[in-house]
Amino acid sequence: MTMTSSSMCYLNGEYLPLDEAKVSVLDRGFIFGDGVYEVIPVFNNKLFRINEHLTRLQNSLDAIKVSNPNTNNMWCDILNKLVSQHVDSELSVYIQVTRGVAPRDHAFPDAGNTTVFIMANPMQAVATDVIENGIEAITLDDIRWQFCNIKAISLLPNILLKQQAVEKGATEAILIRDGNVSEGTASNAFIVKNGVITTPPKTSMLLPGITRDLVVELAHQHNLPCEEKAITESELRLADEIWLTSSTKDIVAVTQLDKQQIGNRKPGEIYRKMLGLFQDFKKQLMTQ
Repeated sequence: MTMTSSSMCYLNGEYLPLDEAKVSVLDRGFIFGDGVYEVIPVFNNKLFRINEHLTRLQNSLDAIKVSNPNTNNMWCDILNKLVSQHVDSELSVYIQVTRGVAPRDHAFPDAGNTTVFIMANPMQAVATDVIENGIEAITLDDIRWQFCNIKAISLLPNILLKQQAVEKGATEAILIRDGNVSEGTASNAFIVKNGVITTPPKTSMLLPGITRDLVVELAHQHNLPCEEKAITESELRLADEIWLTSSTKDIVAVTQLDKQQIGNRKPGEIYRKMLGLFQDFKKQLMTQ
């Protein structure tokens, strides 16, 4: 994604150029990583699955005991106004809400105002090569905390794990906890075995992905066998297909895992079918 000095953002009720936005060094988001975030894709100037994203934002705020500063209608008004100020019609909108400015103390402040920051950046389409050939991933131990269902801004464990993947020439790391797949560092995981699509169930150990949920919905709607159950590490390695999903990358096939090929090292038949269903869903949205 590219950002320019003219990119507009929203900060605490004001729309302004991104390079002019300033936050206090005493903001608890800066001091403690005390906040949550949400990423919403925009296609043809339309916020994608906005209700689902705002529900997840609300769940994250509830989990860290921060009052939502806006109603859903208010969020939509703010977001649509910000989107309208950008030339690009396909964007990635980032929302961050922190507990706000307060003296440094681990305990919650008695009172305070949340800090709300939103920016929108052009979203790059997934490269044709990635769609045709898939990506390489590695497996790593899931070293993160036990509340991964909260979309918290304190992402240092994810960053360290992602960097290990990059240093090994991989695009993503698939995380293993207690012998089972949890998710990627910035994605949800699926496997296909004998024609059955499987993804780990939603627990506190993984983020409830919006794209993940849509893939499950589409599978059920189009009679593709799909189940939500634990995936062991051995099942991951023996899978016919492996997919990763996220709001900014849609669905990507993993064709090499820990230097071992998956299937015939090309995205599989069921992946291509699901990708087509997903793209058709987006097209319908864009023409409404």
